Amino acid sequence: MSVTSERYVRRWPDPAALLTLIKPITWFPPMWAFLCGAVSSGVAFSGHWPQLVLGIALAGPIVCGMSQAANDWCDRHVDAINEPDRPIPSGRVPGHWGLWVALAMSALSLIVGWFLGTWGFVATIVAVLCAWAYSAEPVRLKRSGWLGPGLVGLCYEGLPWFTGAAVLSATLPSTPILIIAALYAIGAHGIMTLNDFKALEGDRQMGVNSLPVRLGPERAARVACCIMAVPQAVVLVLLFAWGAPIFAVAIAIALLLQLLAMRRMLGDPKALAPWYNATGVSLYVSGMMVAAFALRGMEAL
Repeated sequence: MSVTSERYVRRWPDPAALLTLIKPITWFPPMWAFLCGAVSSGVAFSGHWPQLVLGIALAGPIVCGMSQAANDWCDRHVDAINEPDRPIPSGRVPGHWGLWVALAMSALSLIVGWFLGTWGFVATIVAVLCAWAYSAEPVRLKRSGWLGPGLVGLCYEGLPWFTGAAVLSATLPSTPILIIAALYAIGAHGIMTLNDFKALEGDRQMGVNSLPVRLGPERAARVACCIMAVPQAVVLVLLFAWGAPIFAVAIAIALLLQLLAMRRMLGDPKALAPWYNATGVSLYVSGMMVAAFALRGMEAL
């Protein structure tokens, strides 16, 4: 049976397509950021394993999975141009199933967040609202090349980091934790901009003003690199100032390697943006954990 005919015949979604819809490959960044937040809190994991495991599951499969389902539902017309084999435009997730999955997972997110205390629940509410604000009309912040990636960076790195620290410490995280989490969230704007390269043609046709559309691939790539690099430079300067020079040097080395990878990527950003997302981003998130351990030492004092 062809994809076209299946689109009109299928009444129930393909289970494998439902898994594809919530994109497990995207769960790692918020799960890692939540773990960074937990590490940075300075609280021993012993006695807090249930909150830690539940929080990681909430950040990744539940909230991030929900956001992916919501985005695919709201992007089904764009995806029909960019990636027609995706679950919804291909018909493997037919009718309104994509919407129902996103709504059900939104409710599940709030239920699970309730069990993570006041700060965990508040952060979950913010995450769910941001997910729908990013994708759904009439807000649809992804139309903006500045606000869209910024919101995703906040929800992928900053908000999970805050939540991990708040859940384990059962209080508002300290100012240094909030500053470092915010800096890595800002830097993630550049990562999200590079991720927009894969949808360049469809975004142009559908009026999504991503930075690659607005600035062109070359300028957008340079802007993305600056946005990624500058916050990390600020992080290493702060760690030096806060008396954690070894951790600052480790982040400096990771940043230097990223700059070398950026130099190569800028030679052909449209072709090499996916390569950078598989190499430079690994160094970026490694630096996050280094910073988390530096903060952990400070919090333990």
